[in-house]
Amino acid sequence: MMQISSLIVGTRGSALALTQTRHTVSEIETAVSGLAVEIRIVKTIGDRTTDASLSSFGGQGVFVREIETALLNGEIDAAVHSLKDLPVALPVGLTIAAVSRRADARDALISKKGLSLTELPRGAVIATGSPRRRAQLAAFRPDLQFADIRGNIDTRLKKLVESPDLDAIVLACAGLDRMGWGDRITERISPDICLPAVGQGALAIETRENDKRVVAVVHRIDDPDTERAVSAERAFLRHAGGGCHTPLGAWARVTGQSLTLDGMMAAPDGAWLVRDIVEGAASDAETLGARLAEKILRRSPESA
Repeated sequence: MMQISSLIVGTRGSALALTQTRHTVSEIETAVSGLAVEIRIVKTIGDRTTDASLSSFGGQGVFVREIETALLNGEIDAAVHSLKDLPVALPVGLTIAAVSRRADARDALISKKGLSLTELPRGAVIATGSPRRRAQLAAFRPDLQFADIRGNIDTRLKKLVESPDLDAIVLACAGLDRMGWGDRITERISPDICLPAVGQGALAIETRENDKRVVAVVHRIDDPDTERAVSAERAFLRHAGGGCHTPLGAWARVTGQSLTLDGMMAAPDGAWLVRDIVEGAASDAETLGARLAEKILRRSPESA
């Protein structure tokens, strides 16, 4: 198969998206010598709309639709996404050609006074725009109050500092670590308290399915263990029927040939929360995801 000489990679224009894309491009350039790579910024509706919750104007996918259109139109050859932003059903003609090695999948608490989740005072206000985080934290500590927040990672950190009404904020550890801001994290929240979003901490490289040369080049940076783990999580999400509107969380780990998958579904207000776990062969990742979804749906009050 003939080697390509150049690659145009699309990404959102936020500081975090650019940092993640530059890191991914560096990995590709290391794996494929002599490849000329151009990074092209694509503005998405999620970037343009910062004054409303994601679920109110499109939910999951608002950070990828314009990028996927650019892919389908041939304006770019590949796109780097935070995998948690990618809907489980991709547009016809597109595929995930690689999933790079996952960073820390946990959620991060950043509090003004350096207090942990258990140390925050009664009635403390935590900023998060995530129904998943809100539901799990409310189930863990029903006294907590929550405030919606949108914007890029640096914007949210600035809002925490400037708003006298906020005590803490919850963000993804991976994004903070990639920006070099891991030292700002007060607590890396245990998955026993708050399961991460499906695919959180992983980066996906999306390409056109029939562009075999690009697929082959991008696949050079695929991490098999991460790919199996997120495949299980995405299968869970798909079979559970969730998105931005239903609080769902999942976390898969691959050890050798085995895979362990935790999942949860909750009421938006944390009134009920169902968690379960499955284990099996890593090669059966998607089957395990489907099995866990069935177990949790069976126990969910919504399905009663």
